[in-house]
Amino acid sequence: MSASLIRRGLELLNDDIKDSSRVKKKKQTPSSAAVMNLVSTNRQGVTKQVKRLQGRLGPGKSKATVKDKRIRSAVEDFRKKQPKSQLDANLKYFLESAGKAEAFDTKKILRHSRGRQSRNRPDKPVKTSREAQSLFTEEEFQQFQREYFGRIVEEKK
Repeated sequence: MSASLIRRGLELLNDDIKDSSRVKKKKQTPSSAAVMNLVSTNRQGVTKQVKRLQGRLGPGKSKATVKDKRIRSAVEDFRKKQPKSQLDANLKYFLESAGKAEAFDTKKILRHSRGRQSRNRPDKPVKTSREAQSLFTEEEFQQFQREYFGRIVEEKK
């Protein structure tokens, strides 16, 4: 390559570098005069439009800082996210003698929690039907048949 081509390439490169440095200027809040050209001609809500167009780029901009942030290690985060076992506390609670309910109370709770659905109700006891008992004995029937019919009409087998 010739020296002239290299020189020309460097000149072009310098122009690009200068253009990019001009573009990197810090953004500032646009002045209210510049913003007024962008605002509509309606008279209502002009100040709100100006504030919205100006944005919060200037000194009033809130900046997130790391000043008060506490750095935590990954190990601490992992330990905090792990579920803690409550087995010991639960066993201690249930094994205490003061925590036991009386039989009456447990029956009451079970009766209450049984619910109103038919599947939760106990079966009603089946009533056994007794054979109809007669007020008269068999001998009295036979005596009545002899007196009324003159003989015994049907005999029991």
